[in-house]
Amino acid sequence: MKPKTQRMVRIVVLAIHATAFVASAQIPASSQRQPIALVNATIHPVSGPALEAATLVMDQGKIVALGTGLQIPPQALQIDLKGKHVYPGLIESHSLLGLTEIGGVDVTNDYAERGDLNPSVRAEVAVNPDSEHIPVARANGIALAAVAPTGGLIAGRSALIMTDGWTWKEMTLRAPLSMMINWPAMRMGSDDDEASGQQRDRARTRMDVLDKAMEDARAYQTALESPRTNERTPRTDVRWEALVPVLRGDLPVWIRANSLLEIEAALSWAHRHRLRAVLVGGSDAGYCTDLLRERGIPLVVTSVLSLPDRRDADFDEAFTLPRRLHEAGVKFCIAAGSASNIRNLPYHAAKAAAYGLPKDEALKAITLYPAQIMGVADRVGSLEKGKDATLIVTDGDPLEITTRVSELFIQGRRIDLANKHQRLYDKYRQRYQPALP
Repeated sequence: MKPKTQRMVRIVVLAIHATAFVASAQIPASSQRQPIALVNATIHPVSGPALEAATLVMDQGKIVALGTGLQIPPQALQIDLKGKHVYPGLIESHSLLGLTEIGGVDVTNDYAERGDLNPSVRAEVAVNPDSEHIPVARANGIALAAVAPTGGLIAGRSALIMTDGWTWKEMTLRAPLSMMINWPAMRMGSDDDEASGQQRDRARTRMDVLDKAMEDARAYQTALESPRTNERTPRTDVRWEALVPVLRGDLPVWIRANSLLEIEAALSWAHRHRLRAVLVGGSDAGYCTDLLRERGIPLVVTSVLSLPDRRDADFDEAFTLPRRLHEAGVKFCIAAGSASNIRNLPYHAAKAAAYGLPKDEALKAITLYPAQIMGVADRVGSLEKGKDATLIVTDGDPLEITTRVSELFIQGRRIDLANKHQRLYDKYRQRYQPALP
């Protein structure tokens, strides 16, 4: 490469790096300073029927009253929402939000560590509060997002973050949320198929690694909890230390698995090691709903807007998966995944509704059900007295692509909904304004 060309390449790379590290323009909201009353709105608690011409009062970050004919505190800021709708803030259940900015620029990606066993990894500490993806997500109603590491077999611990805050500590609602497991790839094939045989051997080897890790962590737990006969204590191992809550049943494992073979093997492994399990992905989960229901395994559906995995599958197999899970009585929620496309979360739910999932169930799949699966339904996921005042104001049904989110409150804080997409729209709209005569 010529010196001049090399210099130009370096300049372009430096420009990309500089752009990646520019902070988003929005200033995080301050704590709620006075009561706020949303009046004359249609309020959708999700956990119950909609309330027409109703009022919601929030104070100190909590919902303190909800209904009709309420006495509004005299010092409250009243916001008239006639013709508007109030819903719980939307919850993304599986993402890289804040962990990646530009896929092709390595220094902006912090979601995977090297090696197979990384249970001590904490996703929340890697979140970039200034990511441009965060304002874009919350502009379409995303108030909370589960962020999860991806590398190796045991990827590390996920966390549930709020989409506003100065630091990762301020943004974190719950951490750790789960231990992320990447189940080894498995596929069906004949015994004479050399590629299938090699793939099965690799899968067995990696499953042995998982088994050995759990056995070592169990031995470490036993040593920690055994009565001391002397002053010596087990040497601290941060990997096994992180797995002790998993073995105790205090922290669930979220297992990424898609094919039927992977799902059955993963659930068998979790059952054998007596772990609380949640399935993530589950493209073939519609073929083992009885197993999921009988074992009480929830599913985070990450593939609604997807093509079929097999050539002989129906074209709408991914679209109808939520409906089939609902009809089979399997607990599930819907996720959009990645980072840049989280804003499309309501449209994943809308696609499921268009293919047979009841509309109220589709809304719950991105509000109440993820909160229940994550163990935070006492705080978020529905609009009820005593819960966090985390909600959105819209001009219509959030599952409709024409609906706009006009307000977002997170724990009573009124959030700035400006974002890079809107700024670019406003900028280039001016470019083509007709000249005045």
